[in-house]
Amino acid sequence: QVQLVESGGGLVQAGGSLRLSCAASGRTFSMYAMGWFRQAPGKEREFVAGISRSGGFTTYADSVKGRFTVSRDNAKNTVYLQMNSLKPEDTAVYYCAANTANVVDRRSYEYEYWGQGIQVTVSS
Repeated sequence: QVQLVESGGGLVQAGGSLRLSCAASGRTFSMYAMGWFRQAPGKEREFVAGISRSGGFTTYADSVKGRFTVSRDNAKNTVYLQMNSLKPEDTAVYYCAANTANVVDRRSYEYEYWGQGIQVTVSS
């Protein structure tokens, strides 16, 4: 079992930056591939970014590629999402998720553990 808690969300103007953090507790954090997802009102949850257990592999949705960066610090049991050049369409609740299979999967149903989500609002 692992518990995930996101932090760092909030309100930012378009063009601004935020860094989300996801702190994990419970079983060994380095055993999990990690993903970031988001869900906007009236839309399905979508994949944003993912990172392998070691951090050596990352992947991004096309909509955020070049603007967002996912990273992790296994010593601190934390995964990060640095979001730059934010756009109003990035407004959503952001979730971190853990996958024990070490597959950086874009499918939300492949992730066993989820945080409670955190709101990110980008004003125009």
